[in-house]
Amino acid sequence: SLFWDGASQPGEHCWPRNVQTGSMMSLSISHPLLDTFTAWCNSHLRKAGTQIENIEEDFRDGLKLMLLLEVISGERLEKPERGKMRVHKISNVNKALNFITRKGVKLVSIGAEEIVDGNAKMTLGMIWTIILRFAIQDISVEETSAKEGLLLWCQRKTAPYKNVNIQNFHISWKDGLGFCALIHRHRPELIDYGKLRKDDPMTNLNTAFDVAERYLDIPRMLDAEDIVGTARPDEKAIMTYVSSFYHAFSGAQKAETAANRICKVLAVNQDNERLMEDYEKLASDLLEWIRRTIPWLENRVPENTMAAMQQKLEDFRDYRRLHKPPKVQEKCQLEINFNTLQTKLRLSNRPAFMPSEGKMVSDISNAWSGLEGAEKGYEEWLLNEIRRLERLDHLAEKFRQKATIHEGWTAGKEDMLQQKDFETASLSEIKALLKKHEAFESDLAAHQDRVEQIAAIAQELNELDYYDSPSVNARCQRICDLWDSLGALTQKRSEALQRTEKLLETIDQLYLEFAKRAAPFNNWMEGAMEDLQDTFIVHTIEEIQGLTAAHEQFKATLPEADKERQAILGIHNEITKIVQTYHVNMAGTNPYTTITPQTINAKWEKVRQLVPQRDQALVEEHARQQNNERLRRQFASQANVIGPWIQTKMEEIGRISIEMHGTLETQLTQLRQYEKNIVNYKPKIDQLEGDHQLIQEALIFDNRHTNYTMEHIRVGWEQLLTTIARTINEIENQILTRDAKGISQDQMNEFRASFNHFDRKRTGLMDADDFKTCLISMGYNLSEAEFSRIMSVVDPNRLGLVTFQAFIDFMSRETADTDTADQVMASFKVLAGDKNYILPEELRRELPPDQAEYCIARMAPYSGRDGVPGALDYMSFSTALYGESDL
Repeated sequence: SLFWDGASQPGEHCWPRNVQTGSMMSLSISHPLLDTFTAWCNSHLRKAGTQIENIEEDFRDGLKLMLLLEVISGERLEKPERGKMRVHKISNVNKALNFITRKGVKLVSIGAEEIVDGNAKMTLGMIWTIILRFAIQDISVEETSAKEGLLLWCQRKTAPYKNVNIQNFHISWKDGLGFCALIHRHRPELIDYGKLRKDDPMTNLNTAFDVAERYLDIPRMLDAEDIVGTARPDEKAIMTYVSSFYHAFSGAQKAETAANRICKVLAVNQDNERLMEDYEKLASDLLEWIRRTIPWLENRVPENTMAAMQQKLEDFRDYRRLHKPPKVQEKCQLEINFNTLQTKLRLSNRPAFMPSEGKMVSDISNAWSGLEGAEKGYEEWLLNEIRRLERLDHLAEKFRQKATIHEGWTAGKEDMLQQKDFETASLSEIKALLKKHEAFESDLAAHQDRVEQIAAIAQELNELDYYDSPSVNARCQRICDLWDSLGALTQKRSEALQRTEKLLETIDQLYLEFAKRAAPFNNWMEGAMEDLQDTFIVHTIEEIQGLTAAHEQFKATLPEADKERQAILGIHNEITKIVQTYHVNMAGTNPYTTITPQTINAKWEKVRQLVPQRDQALVEEHARQQNNERLRRQFASQANVIGPWIQTKMEEIGRISIEMHGTLETQLTQLRQYEKNIVNYKPKIDQLEGDHQLIQEALIFDNRHTNYTMEHIRVGWEQLLTTIARTINEIENQILTRDAKGISQDQMNEFRASFNHFDRKRTGLMDADDFKTCLISMGYNLSEAEFSRIMSVVDPNRLGLVTFQAFIDFMSRETADTDTADQVMASFKVLAGDKNYILPEELRRELPPDQAEYCIARMAPYSGRDGVPGALDYMSFSTALYGESDL
């Protein structure tokens, strides 16, 4: 019944004692233990060119014992005694034991006399103490040491191997697969592990011992037959042998640790580079879209027709409804990606990301502002152009009507004025011709207003840049030229008639009276028909009511006009009566005018027909204006609700981002619920867009029932979506910073409380003075130079403002556990075997393939004199990873 007595002092080692008495007892030393300890000692002594044959005999004089300690410790012991006497031997052994004691090991029941006397049990106890101190005690794996650390190392290294389950240092090693797995894990080319069988332990053990001795310089300390033939192999022997594997592979362990650190750093760098590439592409695409869109929005070349301009307006609606919203999301996502990338770079101790020239977030914002400026101006221009074309169409139609009427009236007038009929006419015919000409002059004067109106309309069409102005001008010129010609011809004929007037005496007064009264009345009827057929454009109910009132006034004059018509017809009837009574030779026509009673009656009937048609047109327009008013009120009722709702949500989001209620996760959950509510509100915006489209289609250009336009609502909605997305991203970055920096929720709450206290304007930003006051209140003793340095860190853009994210980064930066360029450089130096350069094959051997190639592609050739062809400069590469120099 033996046990390993627990040391009463740290570093104290004991040899087996009797459980009942506690005294050292005689013990038959096992052959495997003697062989193992002997082989272990020789593995070190041979470095000094010697060895031992018998462990209890060869250490008796203390000389090889002192030599063993010097080899394994790398230190010089006291000069040994060279005498052969017992006292000399005891002195040498004591020097060795005192050295062991100075190394922190308390020896219990082991004295120099027992070693000198060849006490095998004491000698083995001493050797075990040395093994524990110099081969096992310094082993440390994941904060465990000595035996537990060595066992954990074995378990981790053999974990991937089938049929290997290391739980102890005795029966777990009997099948030999554990030893083979340790060798294969570090030197896979030495053992074909796939061909080993669990049921053939002898082959497995001998294979491991032979390979370790031949290739790893680990002597055969164990015997395969002893391990297989023993129910419980000696634990000390196996620990001693396994510790040799640990030390043999310790260099590989350091390389693995270094490789893991480098892989971690490279993975962060590769991920950041992918994020940078994504940002650059998204920024380029968005800027390209803006670059293509702005010229389209700035194109102010008008169309000639209303239909073409209406199509332009429809294209603009499609742009606002279909094409722009995804780009708004892309712009917001771009800003979120940029903030997230900068946060990751700060957390990984990397320099801030500087996008390519012209692709900064500010550049995107400036380009976007230019887009929105062009967009607003384009919509205003479209509406103005539509109004202009509407006015032009109305004027052009009016011009055509008046020109057609006038041209109809002037048709044949030149020929008539150029007739020489007065030369052969009788006196009465001459008088008639003279009166007729006077009537024509009266008629000509009456048409002067129409000619002036035609010229004025043509001038207005020119001023409004009517597309068909050349043809209008040509027609107007023809009318004016003809009018001048008619004036000249009229004057000429008048003079001719007046010259013969004295030769003519008889004029039929009744015909003259008829002509004089019929002409103005006929002109009035033509004017009335023209007014009744005139098109009108109104935009309000009040305007249509004004037209209706004017039409009612016109209808009130019809009875008087009818009396005049009856009076004119009465004159003609009297003429007819006189002709019939006195048998006047008059050919049945009025010599003074071409207007006949039939003409008057026909035009009068036309006027009567046009009156109800005008009534109907006014009623229909009144109904359209009522519908327009309904559309105005319908739009206003929604806009007056949506506008304040958007403003309220903006204020609530601002309060959430400034006030401190609950954890960051609680704030994030609340913000996401706000975002969900806001997104669910989108159908109301779409409904308002639909009402706005109906208003535009109805050509409604004002709305006195609301101060909100669709543009106000669109801008507010886009700002609301962007604000909630940015606020959520800020909270997510705060969580990312908190978790990466190890900041507790209480610390985060303290940071927020301090920030809010000194954010006196409640804008979510501290100015430089408030920030300095905040630092002083937290115990900082700041000089001007130190505060300037801190401001350059938290406010790199020199805006004089400190964000909450920058405040958190500053408060947590001093305690951050991040990789540095020196740490990465030291890791590369381990992989390079302490060389100042590293070879591509060393990188490929120690790193995963993709990360090895990543380093090879970016490392500069080594330029030192001690380099070899193909050598790479890992030092400048390590520095460049942290932005301290260019790759």
